[in-house]
Amino acid sequence: MSEEIKQRVVAIVGRPNVGKSALFNRLVGRRLAIVHQESGVTRDRLICETMYKGERFDLIDTGGLAQIDGAKTDLVFAEQTRRQVEVAIEDAAVVLFVVDIHEGLVPMDREVQRLLKKSGRKVFLVANKADTLREDTLAPEFEALGFPVFPVSASHKRGIEPLMAAVLPELPPAPPFEAKDVLKVAVVGRPNVGKSSYINCLLGHERVIVSDVPGTTRDSIEIPFTVGKGPQARHYLLIDTAGMRKAGHVRNSVEKFSLFRAQRSVENADVVILIIDAEQGPTEQDKKVAALIMDNRRGCILLVNKWDLAEDTVKEKAYMEALRRQLFFLEYVPIIFASAKSGYNIKKSIETIDYVAGQIKMHFSTGVLNRVIHDAFDRFQPPATHGRRLKFYYATQTGENPIRIQLFVNDPTRCTPTYQSFLLNFLRKHFGLEGAPIVLVFKSSHEKKDEDGDGREQ
Repeated sequence: MSEEIKQRVVAIVGRPNVGKSALFNRLVGRRLAIVHQESGVTRDRLICETMYKGERFDLIDTGGLAQIDGAKTDLVFAEQTRRQVEVAIEDAAVVLFVVDIHEGLVPMDREVQRLLKKSGRKVFLVANKADTLREDTLAPEFEALGFPVFPVSASHKRGIEPLMAAVLPELPPAPPFEAKDVLKVAVVGRPNVGKSSYINCLLGHERVIVSDVPGTTRDSIEIPFTVGKGPQARHYLLIDTAGMRKAGHVRNSVEKFSLFRAQRSVENADVVILIIDAEQGPTEQDKKVAALIMDNRRGCILLVNKWDLAEDTVKEKAYMEALRRQLFFLEYVPIIFASAKSGYNIKKSIETIDYVAGQIKMHFSTGVLNRVIHDAFDRFQPPATHGRRLKFYYATQTGENPIRIQLFVNDPTRCTPTYQSFLLNFLRKHFGLEGAPIVLVFKSSHEKKDEDGDGREQ
């Protein structure tokens, strides 16, 4: 394996059922990897951009190593899993070697040790399932493997900070910033819902004119915005847009041009923040703006502004439930209750922008993607149309932002809207993808066309 490592990548490895996926979920801050008591649930690499203490890196979850150096096993996927682990180690700058502190040092752990010694990578041994201080005393047994040992409980968040304090300095420097890394964030909504106030609060000073008079913002204003310092900084281009009125209420050519520029801002954005007024609730025009975002397949966040004026009369949970019912087509979109006036949850909105930005650029390994879709078809068979069912053969991801997945099937016309919705929900259940649009393109396995050729897009 090459000694030259340029990527900020951390790989999690170990034998089956020691808690690798639980550690992965803990570090990424959400349940992305499937956690289950059954051995071998994770067979392929799962990769996610992760932020910890201001440091960004890619985190890889791998399948359990049940076959190393020719050990015999009946698992059909053991060799494939091992290869995926080897690729992850080769990509990584740092490896987290997870063991079960309760089971102690077992022969398979030594097999994993030998593989890691050959790699030349920096390795930290994570003695997982140390739920209490008393269990930490079991950790020294693993020092015999020759790696720094950290007792950790991924499920209870114990020991994570000391572990990551050792890991982060071992990562290579972040690559230099490039202009293409700027994230375009459009702030849209009806007139006078607080778009400019929100941006001013975000920036910490008045960069945009704020007024109670609807229509103060006539053009889409682009404002560079940076969070953090140095190579780890995240660069944004905030776009404040004119209030999007009903078409019948646009009175003159200036307003028509403003509406056109707002629509163009949505089309060109990476992430769109749709702001609604907490006191007024969602209106028909809000729904039309939301439909525009969906039609353009942009990442989306729903921000309920002026929450300070509504929170005394309604609970957040009840409001969210009602909002989900009325905007049911935005069920996958994160909702933030905020106040540009008081600053409530403004910082959280930045974190959510970052999170959705990572979701829209998510890339799945072909093996993981096919396993999940096959599982969907196994659990719920498509309905028969004219005596024949939709059959799935193979899938591959062909694009991101939006996430585009191409499925090869027997007959694309047999995929009903209901079954398409089921597949989309199933993918979100397994991968998260909050705020990220997904485009499914169905192609006949019998057609010989290029990947951008004809197919049935859903």
